[in-house]
Amino acid sequence: MTSFDTANWRTDKILTLQEAAEHAEQLRLQGKILVTLNGSFDILHAGHLDQLEEAKLQGDVLFVGINSDNSVREGKGEGRPYIPAEARAALLAALACTDYVVIIDEPYDTVPQALIEAVKPHVHVNGYDYGQPETWVEWPVMQRVGAKGYMVKRRNEISTSDLIKKIRNAHLPG
Repeated sequence: MTSFDTANWRTDKILTLQEAAEHAEQLRLQGKILVTLNGSFDILHAGHLDQLEEAKLQGDVLFVGINSDNSVREGKGEGRPYIPAEARAALLAALACTDYVVIIDEPYDTVPQALIEAVKPHVHVNGYDYGQPETWVEWPVMQRVGAKGYMVKRRNEISTSDLIKKIRNAHLPG
């Protein structure tokens, strides 16, 4: 496990799942529109930024859930994540559009549901590659808490998988 000097990191924006639930409850009482978005965010890039900025436009407060290292490894395979959760969370917390970051140590496919159950957002956001909200794995939980779905359209042809392929191909002899 890598150790980081976090002296300059915005760790006050990084919450546990329980803290996120408590913050969300207080914000809801203040009449704030809560938005959730989740992902691995293993190699933060401009495509992520576009998705995060558009998600923030859907309400007042954006909670970003990220998969723990164990969860990413389960979903993406050995060798992943490239960047540990603590650093991924700090990178996301440093963005103006991100109000809170929650590291979620749940099985890979249940991270969105855990975030939605805790925050009970008004809007949950996903990328276009997940299809219409009614087809999302988290749709039943969204319906239970009364969240509507918002799908961000892909505008920048950047993805973590494409970046990884490009980096690997750049190091091949040839």
